[in-house]
Amino acid sequence: MTNATQSQTTINDGRGILERVFFSTVSTVPCCVFLLINGTMLFTLRSKPVFRETSRYVFLFNLLFADTVLLAHSQLLYLLAASRIRMTYPVCGVLALFASLTAVISPLTLVVMSLERYVAVCYPLRHATIMTIRNTGVAIVLVWAVSSLNVLIQAILLLNFPFEDLQSLQMKNFCARENMLLGPMSDLYDKAFTGFLFFSAGVAITCSYIGVMVAARSASTNRASARKARKTLLLHLVQLGLILSSTVHNPLLMAISKVLDGIIIARIQTVLYMCIIILPRCLSALIYGIRDQNIRPILVYHLCCGLKLSVNPAKSEISA
Repeated sequence: MTNATQSQTTINDGRGILERVFFSTVSTVPCCVFLLINGTMLFTLRSKPVFRETSRYVFLFNLLFADTVLLAHSQLLYLLAASRIRMTYPVCGVLALFASLTAVISPLTLVVMSLERYVAVCYPLRHATIMTIRNTGVAIVLVWAVSSLNVLIQAILLLNFPFEDLQSLQMKNFCARENMLLGPMSDLYDKAFTGFLFFSAGVAITCSYIGVMVAARSASTNRASARKARKTLLLHLVQLGLILSSTVHNPLLMAISKVLDGIIIARIQTVLYMCIIILPRCLSALIYGIRDQNIRPILVYHLCCGLKLSVNPAKSEISA
């Protein structure tokens, strides 16, 4: 009986290892593909002076950079959790704060990108004087400053936790941002800031969309430009919704873990991770790389390692 029990335990352990290897592979392969596409997109946006000197492409570079870093960071934590590696609180705290820094950049950048489209449609004659490279740089600095201030407040709240009362600094759970909300104040602040951030971003993008719709009815407005801006703002709202959904990934997983067993949880976790974490962080490159006629030929050219295409990227010009 003892030998049979030991054999069954060994089989279960072997199946568990195979499950973890399979799920890690399923998530890592598409993640690496998207990281390659994002990296190529980032290189594309720095390959031409006109991309570096146009505000909407500078904002896009900032958005894509934050998404790429967060995607790589999320995959690292996923692989560490799949490998059953538990960290100490200080190490996980640094990683969690880094994730908070990049996570806030995306919704804030979507806001300034929406405002840029609003100015382009509603104030076309003043767009060149308002959206200068200098003002674009100031907007990006403000985005990073707000995100950094949030991280600073979280770090202060984290340092106030009485770690000396713990028996060990080794974490009992896997490293995740939610697992580092150790005190009630940290949890309350995180919920309040996240709610305020996404509510404000949603209102800003929605107001920009309404402003563009109103301007589109004016005879002096370029209808084609307004229609394109309206579609772009709708995509921004979709992106914001997907990014917001990523904030419920771990709480949803914790709730599911209370009623289901380990193997089913692992499968659900992989599906949720692919749909809620990976997908929103790769949409920027796919959306803009395919939709934008100025980026698409150059992006395809670089993805094909410089092979000759029917469209010559050198001939791609961008209107002001």
